[in-house]
Amino acid sequence: MKKKYIFLICFFWFSAVIIGAQNQKIDSLLLVLSKTRNDIGKVKLLNAVADTYKSSNPKLMLHYATDALNLSKKINFTTAEGNALLNLGNANIILGEYAKALRYFSDAQYLFETRTEKDKLENKQGHAKALGSIGVVFSEQSNYGKALQYYLKSIKIYEQIKDDEKCAKLYNNIGVVYQSQSSYFKALEYFIKAQKIQEKRKDTNLGITYTNIGNSYLYLNDLAKANQYYTKAKKELDVHPNPRSLGEWYNNVGLYHKANGEIEKARNSWKSAINSFSTINDKFGSTDSYTYLSQLNLEQNQLKEAKHDAETALEFARELKVWEQIVISEKLLSDIYYKQNNLSLALQHHKSYSVAKDSLTSEKSIRKSVEEELTFDFEKREAIQQKEIEKKEVLLQEQSKQSKMELFFAAIFGLLLFGIGFLIYSRIQLKKNLTLQKELAEYEQKALHLQMNPHFVFNCLGSISSFIIQNGTDSAIKYLSKFSKLMRLTLEYSKESLIPIDKEIESLQNYLELEQLRFNNKFSFSIYKSDAIEDDMALPPLLLQPFVENAIIHGVIPKKEIGNIMVSFTIKNQNLLCIVEDNGIGFEQSKATKQNSVVAHKSMALDITKKRLEMIESTTKQKTNFTIEEVKSGNEIKGTKVVLNLPILYIK
Repeated sequence: MKKKYIFLICFFWFSAVIIGAQNQKIDSLLLVLSKTRNDIGKVKLLNAVADTYKSSNPKLMLHYATDALNLSKKINFTTAEGNALLNLGNANIILGEYAKALRYFSDAQYLFETRTEKDKLENKQGHAKALGSIGVVFSEQSNYGKALQYYLKSIKIYEQIKDDEKCAKLYNNIGVVYQSQSSYFKALEYFIKAQKIQEKRKDTNLGITYTNIGNSYLYLNDLAKANQYYTKAKKELDVHPNPRSLGEWYNNVGLYHKANGEIEKARNSWKSAINSFSTINDKFGSTDSYTYLSQLNLEQNQLKEAKHDAETALEFARELKVWEQIVISEKLLSDIYYKQNNLSLALQHHKSYSVAKDSLTSEKSIRKSVEEELTFDFEKREAIQQKEIEKKEVLLQEQSKQSKMELFFAAIFGLLLFGIGFLIYSRIQLKKNLTLQKELAEYEQKALHLQMNPHFVFNCLGSISSFIIQNGTDSAIKYLSKFSKLMRLTLEYSKESLIPIDKEIESLQNYLELEQLRFNNKFSFSIYKSDAIEDDMALPPLLLQPFVENAIIHGVIPKKEIGNIMVSFTIKNQNLLCIVEDNGIGFEQSKATKQNSVVAHKSMALDITKKRLEMIESTTKQKTNFTIEEVKSGNEIKGTKVVLNLPILYIK
């Protein structure tokens, strides 16, 4: 519910204007258009008028963009044709015609890639905009993998041409996609990139970016940082008023206050959100606010107020035909009437809730079918265009070959000799590499199986059983969810020789949270990644897990006080530095006390880790090493520190 709304805010950043100034601009452009006789000037004006209608009248935008497309084709003005296709795509996406929008954006992409002068700044901008717009359509369809693929292609071009404004907007869109997938650390990374650019440019949308950052910290339960960014966002929204963004800010701050136990402040925030949304008759945003208020009043046993808020939310949701919200509101009303001992109305709303839930399931099924058909059509169209591009490239290559035929025949004998020698050398090297890769894969598989310690699995299942017996169903479900996710990730990573550092962090995060649950929060942890680490930097999967497990089991758990584990990834001297540090009982004491524990397993894991490092050295021709040392303050042992020094590797 919330993530979708934030994304809409990001999408319409591309078209936000002041209505009065917009009307004045349209009148001025139409006046110039009526006096223009030159076709090139006329088609540029038609595109400009279409773009100006983006935020007020998509049907008029469609009309002027169609005129621009027809005229640009007539005079063979490919840049204007590409811009007209972009305008047609934007008009259709606003009208909800996603299939049409995707076709127009795809045609624009193909045109800018093949028929225009690629090196011109205007054409690079058009190409980047087409890719970004395709990403927007896929995001709207919840196809986040495809959306990220096209966002990253688009932003690569914008970074090349140093268009900071568009980069900031795309960073925000990428952040929202990651936030929708609950990848909050990754979302923060892109939101902060957008923040830095917008602060430098004094961008009027900075308040929305601050709110997005605050939301990520709220999801991560870092309430202090969430409050810090919400405060910054409010200052920006006061300077640059935006009722919709302000209403959304109040909704999220209400969630922050509730998480912080500040019930009255939460209630007041949601009431302020309703006031802000009502100034622009935004019932979509108000529905969320009334739902939050109803849930809070139900929890506080203020049933009369809870009933009023739930009924208002239901009224708006039915008017907007938002089935997700109808389901939530009907369930709320059923619970409220049940608490009031009005079993008849409670049953009535529960039946309505069941009907709405079935309708939602049906709608989702239809929506998924439409989305799959849309994606299939796009991929089919993309494949056809790619074939055409390949055909043109082949034709160009053939023409080039004909012009160099004499030179080719003169050099062919030498090339054949060189080819034979190269083939023999390649076969020798290939045999070595295949042997090395096979051995590396075998050791990696062994390491992965050993890292998933059977004792750990049995302990997890035992903990889940204990939670259920003690009526801790929620805790058991949470524990089981994290445990299943960790098992899935482990099986997924076992197929790869290298994974992105972010994936390793995700696995460690899930594993540490699981162990926190298992040991009743006997320790805290933090994971730090340097900004110098690039997105496609990689390392072998689950390389750090045995060291983290040792830090928990043999470091902080035997300690009486609450323990702390710190994991960090940094770049030093062109190497990747991975550090696992704890404030436990220390390496020597742990070694002395674990004589009767699973020593064979640990020793084998350590040997395999050494072997994996040797494999990395063999393939990269660079040194790797790791050290284990005690952290001391004077003669007092403060814990254990493991440092892995690895060469920088990339997914490619």
